[in-house]
Amino acid sequence: MANFRDIVLTQKNELEIQLKRSYVERNFSLRYTTETDLVRVVIGPRRAGKSTFAIHLLHKLGGGGYANFDDERLANLTEADSLLAAIDEIYGNPLHILFDEIQNFPKWELLINRLQRTGKHLLITGSNANLLSSELATHLTGRHQSVILLPFSFSEILASTGKQNTSAETSAVFDKFLMEGGYPEPLLRGANRVDYLRDLVRATLLKDIVRRYKIRSSAGLEDVAHYFFSNVAKEFSFRTVASVARVSSPTTAEKYTRMLCESFLIFTLNRLSFKARERSSANKKAYAIDPALAVCLGTRPGQDLGRLAENVIAIALWRRQMAGEIDLFFWKSKELHEVDFVIKERGKISQLIQVCVDLSDPHTRTREFRALVKASEELRCNVLICLTRGQNAVEDFTWNGTTVQIRVISMEDWLQQI
Repeated sequence: MANFRDIVLTQKNELEIQLKRSYVERNFSLRYTTETDLVRVVIGPRRAGKSTFAIHLLHKLGGGGYANFDDERLANLTEADSLLAAIDEIYGNPLHILFDEIQNFPKWELLINRLQRTGKHLLITGSNANLLSSELATHLTGRHQSVILLPFSFSEILASTGKQNTSAETSAVFDKFLMEGGYPEPLLRGANRVDYLRDLVRATLLKDIVRRYKIRSSAGLEDVAHYFFSNVAKEFSFRTVASVARVSSPTTAEKYTRMLCESFLIFTLNRLSFKARERSSANKKAYAIDPALAVCLGTRPGQDLGRLAENVIAIALWRRQMAGEIDLFFWKSKELHEVDFVIKERGKISQLIQVCVDLSDPHTRTREFRALVKASEELRCNVLICLTRGQNAVEDFTWNGTTVQIRVISMEDWLQQI
């Protein structure tokens, strides 16, 4: 039988060690007051910094109880009363309680509801998007506030330097971010990036997908993950994924893709279409949740800086979509003109964004700008943006008798403004 007092004491010591480490503030906040009993929820990928963020928030509140369910000693826990009794004893019947990786506890929502009814102020973290969005919406309707915390963004890393960066320094930070990403442990503590990310992905596949969904063999799932890490910013169909992975059918490929999205390893974008049938049948595009996953675990993606840069821009825009600020798509015409990102706000298309690392080649510039013109005509949007490296300008571009104004913006500058 588990000694819950010892477990809570051990985890309390781990919490105190965490508080003594250097901490980089994130550029968003989770409003937390004692005037409301809303459950505060922090979700996102494994090891993106959710626990650290939540622990420091708990500390700012003056402290409280803590339990980490990503602990093998709690793996078979089926009822929480003994654990709660130990928390009350060690922490002095705390008003605030942080439950870390709560999705590992069966029927966790019943526990949260019960404690909320008793007046406890709860802060919970989890690593499964489906678990903590659909199920929270079902069980805690109107009684929770959630935020998604991803690995460090470029602007967060830049701000963490604590100095006024010159253009050259900012560009160097961006180059490094493009290849090394924003996972905290490799970034701040010098962990070997490739080994760290390989272990991270393995743990996510095993703990958040294979065990939860009782998948008999992880080989096909691993193949699908590797496919997406090797093909960021590329269109895909589930039939194509099934043909290169050890999965039985496009249906299985679709299921595994959804699971990878739920576990915050990748995310996908739909092609813009105003017809529901076309949206469901058209190819999608996939991106890694952090560029380092593509660099370290994909197949030589570092040689295609354009797709890595598009992945970085996609992450920044996807953050806004997950916060409910925008809807995000890509666009492709019948003539195969393509615009990387279409942004809808309040039901209307507000921006068209193209990503191109190097616009110095006239043929490349014409191709990218021509697609913006075509999309502008079809979608009736005049806010046209091309993100590139180290260049800011406003250009008039004429194609096929139509003249448009295109804002060329440095990626580094745009990422700091979004």
